[in-house]
Amino acid sequence: MRKLPFLNGIRAFEAAARARGFAKAADELHVTPAAISRMVQLLEQRLGVALFERKPNRLALTAAGIAYQAGLTQIFDQLANLTNQVTAMAGSRVLTIGVGPTFATRWLIPRLADFQKKEPDLEVRFVTGGATVPYNEEWTCGIRLGRGDWPDFAADRLFAADLMPVCSPSTARRLKSPNDLRNTTLLRVAHAAEDWPRWLKAAEISKVRPKGPEFEYYGLAQQAAADGVGVAMGITPYVDDDLKAGRLVAPFAKSVSKGEHWYLIYRIGRKDEAAFKAFRSWIMRVAKA
Repeated sequence: MRKLPFLNGIRAFEAAARARGFAKAADELHVTPAAISRMVQLLEQRLGVALFERKPNRLALTAAGIAYQAGLTQIFDQLANLTNQVTAMAGSRVLTIGVGPTFATRWLIPRLADFQKKEPDLEVRFVTGGATVPYNEEWTCGIRLGRGDWPDFAADRLFAADLMPVCSPSTARRLKSPNDLRNTTLLRVAHAAEDWPRWLKAAEISKVRPKGPEFEYYGLAQQAAADGVGVAMGITPYVDDDLKAGRLVAPFAKSVSKGEHWYLIYRIGRKDEAAFKAFRSWIMRVAKA
């Protein structure tokens, strides 16, 4: 049988230790400073160890108090997150998606009207996500590029990530073979420096080093390519709509795998939330199509 200590005292101590005072802890817990003091003293008596060193006009944590507060604050934070997850399962109609700006603008937002038509009463929120941003526990789910091996997350594969050079129709008319890239401005993406070497190696083009303008995101490089600045390395599904509409052209038939896939990732504890279930069902169907 689990034996728990004096929980009211623990709560009072953790708040006082974090706030470094009984008065602020009392405001947080909506009791009097005297009540906080009594609960902490009772906790100390039951534990048989001093948690605070009481000095004139201030409190100081003992070594035991420092260790106890560090563990308790982490436990309370986890409890708060768990409570939020469980209450959200009661039928939340808010969907918060952590997604990179290029994926959002180049693929997800153009299809959002279809999703809203099917789920008109669901509120959708986009927040900055992507490979370089840590997963935020307030997100319902995220969309990421990788190998599907994120610890503590479930991951549903959505798309392959294939690489191919893309450019404007006018630029494409000057490119008869991959060797013509030697005399062409090759646009770069800062966080994907390996893309051009991967494709050039597969195309057996040697001694070519991309030196064109560098952009923070794929979407910026693809826009520059559409405007005739140079040739960008496109990645699916970012380029799918632009290729279909003729805004971009893939001048060569060859494409290569980036070695990664796009995934829908989420905490397993959120899989039964109403908003997430609706979104997951929709995006898996659209991705498959």
